[in-house]
Amino acid sequence: MRLLHDIFYSSAAAVVLMTLLFSTAQVTAQVRSSSNYQLESDSLNVGGGLSGSASYSLESTAGEVATGRSSSTNFSLQAGYQQLGEVFMSLAGSANVVMSPEIAGLTGGTSNGSTTFTVITDSPTGYEVTIQSSAAPAMQSVGGASIANYNLGDTSDFAFTIPSASAVFGFSPEGVDVADAFLDDTSTCGVGTSETAGACWAGVSTTPVTIAESTSPNQPVGATTTIQFQVGIASGGGVESGVYTATTTITALPL
Repeated sequence: MRLLHDIFYSSAAAVVLMTLLFSTAQVTAQVRSSSNYQLESDSLNVGGGLSGSASYSLESTAGEVATGRSSSTNFSLQAGYQQLGEVFMSLAGSANVVMSPEIAGLTGGTSNGSTTFTVITDSPTGYEVTIQSSAAPAMQSVGGASIANYNLGDTSDFAFTIPSASAVFGFSPEGVDVADAFLDDTSTCGVGTSETAGACWAGVSTTPVTIAESTSPNQPVGATTTIQFQVGIASGGGVESGVYTATTTITALPL
């Protein structure tokens, strides 16, 4: 039996090496709002507007003063209507993951694989990355058989544990920006600040799970996160022979 795990980056294509997201940063107040709209800020100027051609688009203002980008050791200022809320984000990932080795359905065993992604952003409040599956359970065969998701509780398990006479599919993120739920105190996940390699396992759900986050910009170096995947089949797990595939989406958003 061969276990195959496909990673998709917000796309129906088999491999997307880079996704660019341009979005406004999160705001906590608006200058005007109604039941249908809200204005984050207003602009006092004498002209400008939106114009475009077949190849370009231009949004401009005229008459604003003291605008542009400036910074000091501790602060960064983006003054003016055109500077407000413009965030750069890059998400670069690797190819599909093929789990290895193949697992004998009767005797059981484990199969492993991994992928990495790098997020680069100038968002002053950082970013977060989530993972979710397109189906439940995530790992399924063409014939309709499936492998159960690993523990979907509120906390991740420090060690990957295969329940008796069953089969499970789980993941563990590793990197400098791993979310708190996957940090540990060298024995328990969700507490402490350690990032023990090969620890803190959870299941991929159709509900997004935050796996990496930061509260500050990281441009131009960025931050890389590795996702370890594992399938475990206990002796007598009762898994049908076949090729199993899991499709997941990794999403990066500025905060």
